[in-house]
Formats: sequence, structure tokens, C-alpha cells
Amino acid sequence: MGLFGLALAAFALAPAASALACPGADADASSTSRRTYARTVECVVNTQRVQNGLVPLIHDSSLARAAWRFSRAMVLKRFFGHVSPEGSTPDERARAAGYDGGGLAETIGWGSGSFATPAAIVDQWMHSPPHRAIILTPEFRYVGLGVASGSPAGVPAGATVTADFGT
Repeated sequence: MGLFGLALAAFALAPAASALACPGADADASSTSRRTYARTVECVVNTQRVQNGLVPLIHDSSLARAAWRFSRAMVLKRFFGHVSPEGSTPDERARAAGYDGGGLAETIGWGSGSFATPAAIVDQWMHSPPHRAIILTPEFRYVGLGVASGSPAGVPAGATVTADFGT
């Protein structure tokens, strides 16, 4: 179906016009590199933060590495959750990728078709209270985004996205 399955399908609203100010925000995941896609999601997240009176997050390459590895693992191993089948947690994955900062949080999502654009992924997060709370936490200063082609459900024309936030 798309990001978060049927339960949140009712929240599939059109992305905010300001989100489209980020180049590629409405691009299909298959039409861009994963790095460009991840940076576009980062731009849309920062647009949401600025619209809510917060400072933009700073890109952190170690968080991005952890996020990409986890997105890829969810697609390859066909699971969807914050703890891997082997038991690794967001904190453990970020530390293993070299993050040495403070507190951490993670948002994950996947979408296919029109739900797989950067703007749609962030729009879904902003309509989910736990994800919205993480994105709009003022204490977070750093972010790393990772995207993998495909989905945990085996949908090939999709995108699986992990955002790791750090203080």
C-alpha cells in the first residue's frame, strides 16, 4: 500500500507547497540517486522545522550511514520496525556507524508510487504524532537520512526511508 500501510492511508494529503521548494521533493524515488533523494528528504524535514519556528538540522554523515544501512536491511530482510531481527537498536546502529553525539531518535517509513516521493514521506511523518514529535524536537541538532529502493513488503517500485536524529 504505502507508508505505514492502511492505518495511515487516510492521511495521504497533498504535500505542502513549501515542501516542493526543495528540488526533487515530488520526484519518484526511482528517478534520482539515493543520496539526492535522502538530501531532499532532509530539506523537506528542515522546511517543516523552520515553518514551526525551529532551526534546521545539520547533516551528519555517521547518522546518514546508519540510516542507509538500516533502510537497506529492512528491504533485504523484509521487516519493518526500529529493532532489527538481530536485535540492534537505533542507538547501537548509530554508534557502530561512528556517531558519538548525545541523544538519538529515529523515524522510519516506506512508500510506493505517489507515496514514495520525499514530500509524501515527510507528509506522512508529519501526520503521525510520534514522528511529528521527533521531527519537531528542538533539542535535535543533527540528522542523517538513508533511503533504499524497494520496501519491506517486497514492493519493488518503492522507497524505504530512515531518519536518524541526534543531539
